Amino acid sequence: MTYLETAAQFYSEVAQTPEVGLCCVQSTPLQLPGLKIPLVMQEMNYGCGTTVHTNELANQPTVLYVGVGGGLEALQFAYFSRRPGAVIAVEPVAEMREAAKRNLEIAAQENPWFDPSFVEIIAGDAFNLPVNDASVDIVAQNCLFNIFEPADLTRALKAAYRVLKPSGRLQMSDPIATRPIPQHLRQDERLRAMCLSGALTYEEYTQLIINAGFGQIEIRARRPYRLLDKQTYNLEENLLLESLDSVSFKVQIPEDGACIFTGKTAIYAGSESFFDDGAGHILQRGIPAAVCDKTAAKLGDLKPEEIMITDSTWYYDGGGCC
Repeated sequence: MTYLETAAQFYSEVAQTPEVGLCCVQSTPLQLPGLKIPLVMQEMNYGCGTTVHTNELANQPTVLYVGVGGGLEALQFAYFSRRPGAVIAVEPVAEMREAAKRNLEIAAQENPWFDPSFVEIIAGDAFNLPVNDASVDIVAQNCLFNIFEPADLTRALKAAYRVLKPSGRLQMSDPIATRPIPQHLRQDERLRAMCLSGALTYEEYTQLIINAGFGQIEIRARRPYRLLDKQTYNLEENLLLESLDSVSFKVQIPEDGACIFTGKTAIYAGSESFFDDGAGHILQRGIPAAVCDKTAAKLGDLKPEEIMITDSTWYYDGGGCC
């Protein structure tokens, strides 16, 4: 079998017999007023973080969710877009589609505001998304794209870019590796399906997003995910995997490169009341200003004795400057 066939078989198995804690980090699902998440959805929380960021969900966006899983995040997105077909869930595994449909029926019994028509579950895959160009506000996926080989990941990212409206958002949560994963693990198809051996490094992952055309990336969270210990996985030293939550925007890539926000700030400490770099960045003395990593590097090089650049917090949700 190909690795994609192995992944499909694996998720067919866990759709029929939920495997608690298969991928998820040790965190509870997003809590929202009036939202009750059925226990079976929590048991099938096959994600490594979250793609549901409330700041992005005003005005009832149309959401395309790739890889429906147990339906947990599809339900959460529907909480913000309460209308038929607001969430389109694309899932290639028939057993997972059926499980999600059952789970959403349970959710309708436990949540008076929810109607299963809010989520449309359709057959399809990440490479050929069955919706029109520029037709959705958000594309979301949780712990799926890390399974793909780099060439297939590129195809999936370009498909997401195609279906997003201008300024639309690609909201993802995936494992990343703190150093390149050795070939003997990358070739293990079942480990790849389990989200343990397909992860790219942060630099590789973000560069592929940029290569697909996305001009701005915002990091919402970065945290430990799994440890591949040297005894079990035949490694020279332990290898840490991290979970990365990101929002990438379908905006033009600036001439000087894409903007990646990781929570850095620039702080002016000179003798004047403010500093103006002449390129649109004004720093008031002593007051941190959120900036993208590219701008942080430029400002830090411009006046290293007067401008402090803080480390990445790996949490950013808007309000900064490119």
